[in-house]
Amino acid sequence: MTSKTEEQHLIVEFKTTTQNRDRVKALLQEFIGPAREEAGCLYYDLYQRSDDPNTFFILDGWVNEAAVAGHGEHPNVKRVLEPLLPLLASPPSIIVSNRVSD
Repeated sequence: MTSKTEEQHLIVEFKTTTQNRDRVKALLQEFIGPAREEAGCLYYDLYQRSDDPNTFFILDGWVNEAAVAGHGEHPNVKRVLEPLLPLLASPPSIIVSNRVSD
């Protein structure tokens, strides 16, 4: 069993335009089910900003850095990113953090 301090938690921000918002939301939802089935996934959730509905966040947690790396190479991630990236106003922003509290 890995310790909580090995966990990695990500905040991934996706910005789009009003025109592409519904399509981006639908594509982002395609990440969720397969990611939650991956080894090492603690949680994987999609959020939409209340004050800026063209901005979405995926908050996800993994047991360790290896699990994050495996997720990045998952075929579903590559499949969804291909049509998603051209619809974004800027590249996704990724914040990686390590858990420090119990």
